[in-house]
Amino acid sequence: MNCLKFFAVVAVTVFFAACRPSVPVPKPKGYFKIELPGHSYQLFDSTSFPFQFEYPVYGHITQDTELVRNEHSPYWINIYFKDMDATIYLSYKAITSEEPLEKLIDESYRLSNKHNVRADYIKSSEEFSTNNDLRAVYYKVGGNAASASQFYITDRQRHFLRGSLYFNVTPNADSLKPAQEFLETDMDHLVQTFRFK
Repeated sequence: MNCLKFFAVVAVTVFFAACRPSVPVPKPKGYFKIELPGHSYQLFDSTSFPFQFEYPVYGHITQDTELVRNEHSPYWINIYFKDMDATIYLSYKAITSEEPLEKLIDESYRLSNKHNVRADYIKSSEEFSTNNDLRAVYYKVGGNAASASQFYITDRQRHFLRGSLYFNVTPNADSLKPAQEFLETDMDHLVQTFRFK
């Protein structure tokens, strides 16, 4: 009889132990999946601007009128991507004796190197020729920098344009990577279709 009681107690203990709720285990850190559209482009060709280019149909051209007024630069525009909360800032300058090409290139390099505090590395491409025979350079900033992709385009005589991509979030290279690579494709298309008038 004692043996039967013992097995009954063991069976009841095993039964209740098996029915205990499991201890919650935290899930590993993850990121939201971003639904990216297909690449499709439209032409920006305003008669009042000294340039034209193709930009994504899911981007919206905006202009910071206060910045334009303060910098006396009516041709500075932005391409805003609402779904990714990202902006490509385009800053145009005419090449003049006060601002020669070398100074504009140095300034572009200096602005890219401002991210050196947070960057793992900064690489610039060799200067290359675009589809429209302009000269261009890409800057790639690694790590959790505010802007990981930048470029400049010039005809080396009269026109100079600098572009930089920013996301309106705390920089995290891992979580931004899919959107970053997606918009870098669009930046490359912009550079290759860019023309000065």
